[in-house]
Amino acid sequence: MSELTAFPSLGEDIRALRKARGMTLGDLAGKLDCSTGWLSQVERDKSTVRHRDVKRIADALDVPLSLLFGETPSQPGEDGFIVRAGARRVIGSDMGLSEELLSPDLTDAFEVVHATFAPHARLRAPVQRATQELGYVVSGQLEIEIGGRPFTVTAGDSFRIRGEVYRWANPSAEPCLVIWVIAPPVY
Repeated sequence: MSELTAFPSLGEDIRALRKARGMTLGDLAGKLDCSTGWLSQVERDKSTVRHRDVKRIADALDVPLSLLFGETPSQPGEDGFIVRAGARRVIGSDMGLSEELLSPDLTDAFEVVHATFAPHARLRAPVQRATQELGYVVSGQLEIEIGGRPFTVTAGDSFRIRGEVYRWANPSAEPCLVIWVIAPPVY
């Protein structure tokens, strides 16, 4: 299998995701059936990583493969500082929610996500994460229930979730765009 062209921060991103999930090197190495030494070298960008290795790591960390590699056109010297509109990492697309990473990588104490809620999309089951989150509605309308309390937010509004159970729905025929900040990172 060919070698992989990964994001420049691949090792750091893997480490950040592992730590965000409360996993030790040994925990993740056990899930991957690999040595802790090799995984440590991967996290420090000292070892060759193949496509299948990154796929297995993404699966073990429960993140989409696109979060760890892809085509990211950037100007020299911009890596780690600038994310161009056409070079965002796709985090995922599910249940009418498309998410792209606005943060340059996953190494900060928070992540910023560009979330687009499709018309009439709805999160069926409530979610609860050990995070603090803030959303800013850029356009559209979102119904969000936080800790059992229902709210409707529109362009210019913001909301906060501090580990409460939440769910969302876009009741509109138009997409809803939200900039979402999550700490610690979960993707």
